[in-house]
Amino acid sequence: MQYPFGGPAPARLDVRLAPAALTGWLVTAAGIVWPVGNLLAVLGVLTAVTGALSARASRLRTVGIGLVAIGVVGAGFGLAIGLRADAVAHHPITAAFGTATRVTVTPSESELSLGRGRLMFRATVQRLGNDETSGRVVVFAPATTFHDLMVGQPMQFRARITRPTRHDLTVAVVNAIGEPTPGRAAPVHRGAHAVRDRFVAAARRVLPADQAAMLPALVLGDTSTVTAITGQEFRTAGLTHLTAVSGANITIVCGAVLFTAPLIGPRAAVALAAVALLAFVIVVQPTASVLRAAVMGAIALAGVLSSRRRQAIPALSATVLLLLVIAPQLAVDVGFALSVVATAALVVIAPAWSARLVSAGWPKPLADAVCVAWAAQVVTAPLVAGISGRVSLVAAAANLAVAALIAPITVLGSAAAALCMVWPAAAQLLIRFTGPELWWVLHIAHWAASVPAASVPVPSGTPGVVLVAAAAALTVVLWRWRWFRVVMAVGAVGLVAWSLSGLVLPAIANSA
Repeated sequence: MQYPFGGPAPARLDVRLAPAALTGWLVTAAGIVWPVGNLLAVLGVLTAVTGALSARASRLRTVGIGLVAIGVVGAGFGLAIGLRADAVAHHPITAAFGTATRVTVTPSESELSLGRGRLMFRATVQRLGNDETSGRVVVFAPATTFHDLMVGQPMQFRARITRPTRHDLTVAVVNAIGEPTPGRAAPVHRGAHAVRDRFVAAARRVLPADQAAMLPALVLGDTSTVTAITGQEFRTAGLTHLTAVSGANITIVCGAVLFTAPLIGPRAAVALAAVALLAFVIVVQPTASVLRAAVMGAIALAGVLSSRRRQAIPALSATVLLLLVIAPQLAVDVGFALSVVATAALVVIAPAWSARLVSAGWPKPLADAVCVAWAAQVVTAPLVAGISGRVSLVAAAANLAVAALIAPITVLGSAAAALCMVWPAAAQLLIRFTGPELWWVLHIAHWAASVPAASVPVPSGTPGVVLVAAAAALTVVLWRWRWFRVVMAVGAVGLVAWSLSGLVLPAIANSA
């Protein structure tokens, strides 16, 4: 059988745990969006019974065992999400919908600017009036009085409580109408906040404004100072994922530490990498998305370093099941889906494609870089299209152009963040070395966003996901034929020429 880049078929992967992970994911998501958790639990029991009966027949033993596993997982997750959804629906805070009262919440994620002097953040409610309670809430507040939030720091204020608008196990929407009275955060949260502030201040001292704003975004996921124009350019160029802490950041940090193995020994290097991983997660704030990235990054690192692709899918599947047990709301989190599919592409698709390019005569570093960029684009484009209603046609090329620079930015920036509390001069020196790389990343985003038709509109929601997924699958299938590759190459050259003409001709006209 031939594959997109030619060459023999790859070794078979161990996907025995994948159906269970997919079942748990779908059942949990369906139970959150619709009140069908108990029904799905019953269907899971029936599936398990059917599998047990089928397993008695020797010819259907394997199928029967698989059905039993899927049924047990479906029944367990269905019952769990049914109980959780019922608790959210009958939460005590529902009695306060439409009223204003004092609340005490603890932010669990950094604030997100909504423009027009408003911001939004996710939090855990601790008190409603004089009563203790708990639950996930979304808080909308004025930026003038809530601009200095700290994850983990309790705050009390008067707010209007309304019904949640999204099905994600959120118990209420909290609209702040009074000034907050902050409490005292735990030492770990205060330490992380201090490191972030010192790092941002150090970047502002030694880098131009645009680079100083981008460095914390690339290293710590802090986009609070990134301008709206730069943010739009990154979205058009398909580089937004670089400004969110992902498994790639954690893989780079841990990988850099593991390079000390020849000096301190493999076991000590692994222990040091674990410490670095824990410190990194604390500094960038241990939110659900960061914890997800930590687990996914650790799996990706293990898969890349060991090259044992057969074990990558079982590990990824087990991680999905574990995270859904701990935080079932991740089942409807788009970031979770992007992390899972991107990790799967990194440890399964990209190595297979790269091996075929290498067998065709490509240098391995170039083959790896190209295949990682294209594999990530193919699997994430449908989800991005469903969210934004647009597809970036320059994302793969833009990511390939900056791929080699993300690692040094992450390593130097992380080291600088670690040093800024104890040795500010050394931290500023390391930050200076990130200047040329940041300049390149910013200009690639600008140039890519300036390309005509850099992104094209598609239907949002499910239709967009299906349309882009079908187009991506068709591209992969047709890539084996030379005529299709020639057509794609001609189209790419024409697009580049069109872009250059749009940049060069106005410059000539202005000079004349």
